[in-house]
Amino acid sequence: MSQPVPPRPDAADRPELSGFRTKPVSFVRRSGRLTDKQKRMWTELHSTYLVDVPRAIARTSVDPEFVLDTEALFGRRAPLVVEIGSGLGDAVVDAATTDPERDYLAVEVYQPGLAHTIARAERAGAALGQDGLPNLRLVQANAAELLATTIAAGTVDELWVFFPDPWHKARHHKRRLVTGEFAALAAHVLRPGGTLRLATDWAEYAEQMIEVLDADERLGNAHGSGNQAPRFERRVLTGFERKAHLAGRAIADLTYLRR
Repeated sequence: MSQPVPPRPDAADRPELSGFRTKPVSFVRRSGRLTDKQKRMWTELHSTYLVDVPRAIARTSVDPEFVLDTEALFGRRAPLVVEIGSGLGDAVVDAATTDPERDYLAVEVYQPGLAHTIARAERAGAALGQDGLPNLRLVQANAAELLATTIAAGTVDELWVFFPDPWHKARHHKRRLVTGEFAALAAHVLRPGGTLRLATDWAEYAEQMIEVLDADERLGNAHGSGNQAPRFERRVLTGFERKAHLAGRAIADLTYLRR
């Protein structure tokens, strides 16, 4: 015997969905655990490095009314480099250590990656005989929202995107970070003459990156339309990149300048 179909709820009884994003994001939230040592370091130091941004609709969202005051954050006026998807902090910590005249903002959604970055920064600072790295700050947030509203227009000297998730299955391409919309956001935050640097080990993704970035009239390919760049010498060789080489995947570097 068929069961009766329950009536559809009235609008007032339907679940509240405003707390969910309406666009796909370029990451999947993972619940990676911190080691006991990382937990202790996080408790002691996360307030030193982590920017406490107000949230909007999700744990990694940013209130669109919030604009980051980088001069107040770093206590000075200096060139700003932003790395999207900083992972374990290999590139950004090395850069902040060897280039103290510039300020570095690392954007990452995974807490274990942020904790690992803090640990690296503390070790780097100790090697220099100082407390951590005063020119490094971290943000746990969705990069697209951060670029759209949080970072003021024309304030970034360099924007780095190294090895974003390729989402290689065709049905997942909508999750890729580097799209035409991202190109517009990058052009928005970069100062005139600022630099966008990217790297990927996925050839088809590199082709897509070139296509969408070349199409934005505010960005100019530093090595000519359709061309890749030489390897960025300041991009440190990570374990991830070594695995890509061992798997036979070539690394594509791209460099664009804000017109």
